[in-house]
Amino acid sequence: MPRAPRSRKAFLLCLIATAVLAGVDLGTKHWALSRLSQQSPHGSDPACEPDEYGHIRQQRTQRPPVVLVDGYLEFRYVENCGAAFGFMREMPSLVRKGVFYFAAAGAVILLLWMFATGRGGALFAWSVPLIVGGAIGNFVDRVRFGYVVDFIRFHLDDRWAYPTFNVADAWITIGVALILIDGFIDGRRERERAAQPAE
Repeated sequence: MPRAPRSRKAFLLCLIATAVLAGVDLGTKHWALSRLSQQSPHGSDPACEPDEYGHIRQQRTQRPPVVLVDGYLEFRYVENCGAAFGFMREMPSLVRKGVFYFAAAGAVILLLWMFATGRGGALFAWSVPLIVGGAIGNFVDRVRFGYVVDFIRFHLDDRWAYPTFNVADAWITIGVALILIDGFIDGRRERERAAQPAE
């Protein structure tokens, strides 16, 4: 069912929320850099490029992690050359960068256009600043460092560990979940509307 475009005020609020969420992500990464890592002798090497042995050296050295819940949750510095949760980190650097930049730009433009033109419901509207803010936060990292700073680590002692992530990844994950829920609700409403007898 067609919806009216969202107001300029709504779009402005979306942009403000996006900037705040991106700022929160970048602020936490700045903290992770200063608290969880330090300068490395390999810091001048090209980021995310293998050495003569095929190993990718970290640009910064890890400091001891900050343990929040012993054996379960900690903050540990990681340099992520891939996408969210380390996906695509083994791809060639040029291909990886091209995919990241085009995907990020395309997602931001598409979501802002869908928001402005009134697509989706309330949950979709909430998802846009989350996803766009997260995408911008990770994009800034890639431009500045050549990799993304991750530091949130869930694990069960040494038996299992969830891929280390950051606040931007959390924003994006929550935003995608909201889009899926919004689509489910909208689809159910459409089915209910179609099932109603015509007057």
